[in-house]
Amino acid sequence: MSRVCDILHDRKLFSVEEQQTVAQVARKMADLHVGAILVLDGVQLRGVFSERDLMKRIVLEERDPARTPVGEVMTKEVATIDDQASIEQAMEAMQTHSCRHLPVMRGSHVVGFLSMRDLMNYELARKTEELHHMRAYIGSA
Repeated sequence: MSRVCDILHDRKLFSVEEQQTVAQVARKMADLHVGAILVLDGVQLRGVFSERDLMKRIVLEERDPARTPVGEVMTKEVATIDDQASIEQAMEAMQTHSCRHLPVMRGSHVVGFLSMRDLMNYELARKTEELHHMRAYIGSA
């Protein structure tokens, strides 16, 4: 059974701090080509800021991104998943909580950030490998 830690084994963890402005955070997200980013206070998870937060809480409310701290507009109630959880549990958690990103925890520490795209790419690679093995088996029979 595949686990969340299998996907995240060598990934760098990107984060921002609550006092950074939305403009600074949006620039960092654009540079990193990510749709969401962790908001941490040291190693403590404070929330997640996503493109959806940007649209709903900045654009639609006509707030100034250069003056608004990300801590005021981030999603604070965030579902998380343990790094030893299965891939299936991660998919279920995303579906249950209607989210596309999950902070990955080891105890009380954030050790990764998992996206729906990560799960889809992992499953696609696994299925592709299975298909290659099946074709090789059939071809040798």
